[in-house]
Amino acid sequence: MLDTVRARLTLWYVAVLGAVLLTFSGAVYALLARALHSRVDAALEALIDVAAVSLTHDAAEGQSPQDAANSTVAELSTRQQALAIYDSHLEPLAVRPIDDDVSSPAPPRDRPILDRRARFSTVEGGKRRRHPIRTAVRRVEIQPAGTTYIVLGSQSLEAVQDELASLRRILLWSVPIALGLAAIGGWTLARRSLSPVVSMADQARRIGAASLDQRLAVSNPRDELGRLALAFNELLDRLSRSFDQQRQFMADASHELRTPLMAIRSAADVTLQREQREEDEYRAALALVARQGRRLGRIVDDMFTLSRADTGHAPLRKQTFYLDELLAEIAHAGSQIGSARRVAVTVDAFGETPFYGDEELLRRMLTNLVDNAIRYSPADETVTVSLARDERHYRISIRDRGPGVPSAAQPHIFDRFYRADAARTFDRSDGGAGLGLAISRWIAEAHGGSIRLEDSSERGSTFVAVLPASEPPPAPDKLGGSV
Repeated sequence: MLDTVRARLTLWYVAVLGAVLLTFSGAVYALLARALHSRVDAALEALIDVAAVSLTHDAAEGQSPQDAANSTVAELSTRQQALAIYDSHLEPLAVRPIDDDVSSPAPPRDRPILDRRARFSTVEGGKRRRHPIRTAVRRVEIQPAGTTYIVLGSQSLEAVQDELASLRRILLWSVPIALGLAAIGGWTLARRSLSPVVSMADQARRIGAASLDQRLAVSNPRDELGRLALAFNELLDRLSRSFDQQRQFMADASHELRTPLMAIRSAADVTLQREQREEDEYRAALALVARQGRRLGRIVDDMFTLSRADTGHAPLRKQTFYLDELLAEIAHAGSQIGSARRVAVTVDAFGETPFYGDEELLRRMLTNLVDNAIRYSPADETVTVSLARDERHYRISIRDRGPGVPSAAQPHIFDRFYRADAARTFDRSDGGAGLGLAISRWIAEAHGGSIRLEDSSERGSTFVAVLPASEPPPAPDKLGGSV
């Protein structure tokens, strides 16, 4: 039963309310008991004060102490209050019990009554009484006669105990009833409040990989459950996009892998159709297989890099190096690649630029950008690589003189497996798989930077990579030592 949130909420609600009611009931009972007893004490003290005035008047009229005591007791004693008057030696002068009880309270004899303040005590009732009796005793001196009396007033606590008993009966009935009503109300409110959660759980249970387009109903987007439903729907949106990207990735990967595999298979099948071939034919077939194998290896390597990046398992191996040296090496390698088509690569560097990052990943990013620029550059043109720095960033620009990126393709060039029109490529010997720019963007973002196509027209395209220029740890100098 306590396995449900509804039951636990109801139990906690009832427990808290029970503790509050018990505390409140106890406080009310204690305060009322104190007030009733204080009222009895005040009545007894007033009775003694009246008795003292009566004794003073009787003494002034010349009555003897005995007669004064008898007349005072007879006048002031009632069914609720009784009066007893003793002399200074605690010998009774006039005693009136409550309701003609066979016994009446007596003043204490263990210690003398010397002060003129009332002394209160509670004693047991007589043989026929089940209720205790409240007493007040005080020393009264009558002037100028100098007579001393011990006046004892008493009052039964039956009325007080009856009122307290009535209050106890009310509390004993009202508290359980209140807790029962609270339990029913709490259970109903918890059920009504949690019904959207149950509904969301049922809806979520029906959502699977084949129905990720379904969403939870949001009754009130401003309360906590509405925000929970909105957060769950946002999670479903992210999952749906992830599934779509995964399906697209698998479809694109299958397509890209199929092309070199089919080329390798076709070359092998054609070569094996005849038992004997010339050495040149075998060499041409093996060259095709090797070329497509390299292409297949690059595609697999790129896919592995992106998959590790997506899962966050591609840690950066950061170290201090110089961006100007890295750009010089990449430009030199790019010039070697573009020499067959007379495409040169030049570097306009900023000077010594120490940087703290993953050198191999940045080499891969910049090589991808330079290779793309060479591939899209016509013969006898130059690819320009420039490096600049402001207070917070390094800015690396790679500009080619090719036909530019079509405007329709510009929003998608960083998407995975996306390739622009192959007819615009001047080097078609080994087309890429459309993963280079996607990997380059991930490398830049992994270093806290960005990459974008800044400009593209018929006169060429410019890609810009922006990297943070934070202060690196102590860097090695040009000869490998520390600075």
